Amino acid sequence: MAFDNKNKAQAYWRANLKIMAVLLSIWFVVSYGFGILLVDVLNQFQMMGFKLGFWFAQQGSIYTFVILIFVYVYKMNKLDRQFNVRED
Repeated sequence: MAFDNKNKAQAYWRANLKIMAVLLSIWFVVSYGFGILLVDVLNQFQMMGFKLGFWFAQQGSIYTFVILIFVYVYKMNKLDRQFNVRED
């Protein structure tokens, strides 16, 4: 991957770090927040026959992680096109 100048490379890296920070924050909130901190509040609700807090601790964070992988791929492909560094 080659950039025209150093400023363009730094802007690309900053945008990449911003995407990663947002996605990792979402995963943290879902896995730690919903699965551990808010488990008692969420257990008042049911999802597919299971208490919602239990579901987030066991399945929800995994599903969220897989979805975030696809979101990351989509966002990075878009960023690559924006900076003209895509892989064909």
